[in-house]
Amino acid sequence: MRTPLLLDCDTGIDDAFALTYLACRPEVEIVGIVSTAGNVPTAAVLHNNLVLAGLLGIDAPVARGAQVPLVQELMTAEDTHGPTGLGHAQLPEPTRTADPRTGAQLWVEAARAHPGELVGLVLGPHTNLALALEMEPKLPRLLKRLHVMGGAINHRGNTGATSEWNVAVDPEAAQRVLAAFSTAPTRPVMGGLDTTEAVRFRQPELDAVQALGDHPVVGILADALRFYFEFHQADGFGWSAHVHDPLVAAHAVTGRFLQTTALPVDVELAGTLTRGQTVADPLGRWGREPNVDVATSANAPAFIAHLLETLRQGLHGRSEDCR
Repeated sequence: MRTPLLLDCDTGIDDAFALTYLACRPEVEIVGIVSTAGNVPTAAVLHNNLVLAGLLGIDAPVARGAQVPLVQELMTAEDTHGPTGLGHAQLPEPTRTADPRTGAQLWVEAARAHPGELVGLVLGPHTNLALALEMEPKLPRLLKRLHVMGGAINHRGNTGATSEWNVAVDPEAAQRVLAAFSTAPTRPVMGGLDTTEAVRFRQPELDAVQALGDHPVVGILADALRFYFEFHQADGFGWSAHVHDPLVAAHAVTGRFLQTTALPVDVELAGTLTRGQTVADPLGRWGREPNVDVATSANAPAFIAHLLETLRQGLHGRSEDCR
């Protein structure tokens, strides 16, 4: 039996790798894709998701999410991901149209359609999931489990000094989601920068992506990844790229590659220097029960090999359907 999964993302170079990975996993049924503003505005994210879903043969609704965060103004990262979100890649026009439902509606209807079975995977800001919780407060108990790429525990930030991008774009949404899911039967998994920055592609991985075959998504991934390398080099990391999102996607699907520990976690909303920081309480000073399984270490070499082999098998010789 295939696992139903709803993907909420702000596609984004590493999001595109995660989406392609999920399409190549035969045990996964993608039942919806929510397009969230973050790396680029919602319209660009939606365009990217519609094109990739079409090329990968993903027969699932692709919804337009909210255009702004709950409270603060939207910030985007074209310097990191390029003006369209996918670096140097030139995308064709989409062959399909967006689902008429909002991102929040898609969350709620997918959870109701698969009670106790749906895996939620958030690879961008939490805006649409927070809005979905307003529509359906029972959502944490309807999901099988929530997996999140976001936050930074005991690690520097990549947006503010202590804040990670997906949380920093909409801290109020992330805080509301963590609070609501404290009632979930199974704690959410949070893969933060502590572990995802261990997944660092260098030239051999770029070469391996370029050699994946003649599937049209390969060229998109390779051109996007080359831009990502250029950004990281300009940012002082050398000719390489941190590829965050597919690690969390792979753990959500396989249960492998990440080690976790249960911790109380919250999001700082008021700090003048630390707004958007994810804060954990390992000493129990808050008197709260753990509400998140926080990733503490990653087997990055094994994951990178798994990712490339999954893409190689899934994309090899297929021009329309990754499966």
